[in-house]
Amino acid sequence: MDEKRFNELYNRAYSKSYRVFSDFLNLEEQSILATTYLPCSTYGGYDMSERIVAGFGENIENTDFPIKCLVISPVMQKFADKLTHRDFLGALMNLGIKREMLGDIIINDNCGYLFCLDHISEYIKNNLNRIKHTNVNVTECDSLPANIIKAPDPRELIVSSLRLDVLVSAVYKLSRNEASKLFSTGKVFVNSKLIENTSYQIKENDIISVRDYGRFTFSQQLRKSKKDRLVVELVIFL
Repeated sequence: MDEKRFNELYNRAYSKSYRVFSDFLNLEEQSILATTYLPCSTYGGYDMSERIVAGFGENIENTDFPIKCLVISPVMQKFADKLTHRDFLGALMNLGIKREMLGDIIINDNCGYLFCLDHISEYIKNNLNRIKHTNVNVTECDSLPANIIKAPDPRELIVSSLRLDVLVSAVYKLSRNEASKLFSTGKVFVNSKLIENTSYQIKENDIISVRDYGRFTFSQQLRKSKKDRLVVELVIFL
């Protein structure tokens, strides 16, 4: 989805005074949306979801978003294959469903919790019956079970500066060269905005997303170490 499309959705919502929603947006599309500065609400079905839907209009609540949560579970867990995120996504794509119709897929106890646009949910329930060699059932649920999302991990790290590449290197235990490649390949985002500048300075409460690695929040600088390095507090989302 590009800037022109976001402007179309915004204009449609406010010219006709009703709510308009996008498809699910990946990180790159969220970055484009962030640069438009269009007023909107975003939600992906649960807090801190990676793929989100943008809603344009007045007073939009999370419950207004056209998102369903489906549970995809093996008919006989005892004899089921070990199912991965790729297995669930591949089976859905084989049904001819476009990726933008689908949000995050959370795997727990060999079941997949899928967030999707509501208009595609019945099709999935009626047509998805097998993943790999495993027969599956698809049912709808109101929300994710308690504790299915791992609690974020607060950590203290010692770093040389608040440069973005320094923090990415420290959190994911990468060399500076490895971290630099993440920037050059467009995989680093701050508050959903693509950042290519390795020396970008992080501020309190910034949310850093690194494709294929995860996300973390910079909470605050706590103090300086005896060697005059920075002791910072981060929250890592597992």
